[in-house]
Amino acid sequence: MFDALLNFGWGGLILLLWIGLAVGSFLNVVIYRLPVMLNRQWDTQAREQLAMDTENAAPQEAFNLLVPRSRCPSCGHAITARENIPLVSWFLLKRKCAGCNATIAMRYPIVELLTGIITLVVIATFGFTWFGVAALGYSYTLIALTYIDFDTQLLPDQMTLPLVWAGLAVNLYGGGMTDIQSAIVGAIAAYLFLWSTYWAFKLLTGKEGMGYGDFKLYAAIGAWLGWQVLPAVILIAAIAGLVFALVSIFTKSLARDQPIPFGPFLAVAGWIALMWRSDLLTLFLVA
Repeated sequence: MFDALLNFGWGGLILLLWIGLAVGSFLNVVIYRLPVMLNRQWDTQAREQLAMDTENAAPQEAFNLLVPRSRCPSCGHAITARENIPLVSWFLLKRKCAGCNATIAMRYPIVELLTGIITLVVIATFGFTWFGVAALGYSYTLIALTYIDFDTQLLPDQMTLPLVWAGLAVNLYGGGMTDIQSAIVGAIAAYLFLWSTYWAFKLLTGKEGMGYGDFKLYAAIGAWLGWQVLPAVILIAAIAGLVFALVSIFTKSLARDQPIPFGPFLAVAGWIALMWRSDLLTLFLVA
């Protein structure tokens, strides 16, 4: 893999890593802002449905993925360009806000570094090809969904549904991870499997074991990688989720009755299946 990366030369390798870090910085914005944007949208829709007075409500500042400028959540200090260099600024600022000395969460450099490493691994595996670029988009979306679900237990349709259609499009004319028939069957089978599991669990216990976003994320993985990988993906996700739950309960970082989002484990399993699809199919004896 490292030899494959060196085909780009050291300059190309550093540039590729820097692109990944920059994308990771943007993913931090998406992870934080998209749920806030959705909550604002739902609040507006609820007020309209309840015929509440919206004209005299206090005007809200424009808030989307581009505006306003990033700022410290503690003091409102606007982040300057020097303070917004991916990974580097976190160290230069000694993990402190320049305005109020509040601690900057380690989450930010972790997401940036993770995205940078994944960028290198994906391109080293698939090359700088159209599918390599597509696989980066798939990977970046999974990273954002993982952290959003951990934070809010939401898997926004604005991300999961385009991921389904993108998977089908990538496999439409060949050159993707599977043929279009397997991709379509994968999307349908994945959605129906978790949908059926959801309703079976709810009928038996009266509780909801997962959300509809999980169905759509699993369907997206099926659309990208085909129905053949679905058993491996759900098994890896289930084992990872169980291990996480047991460790969290043992370390008392999670209450026994506290719900755990399943999306992050699906996302991790879906990325593993992207990178090692052939090995998983061999392991599960799927032709």
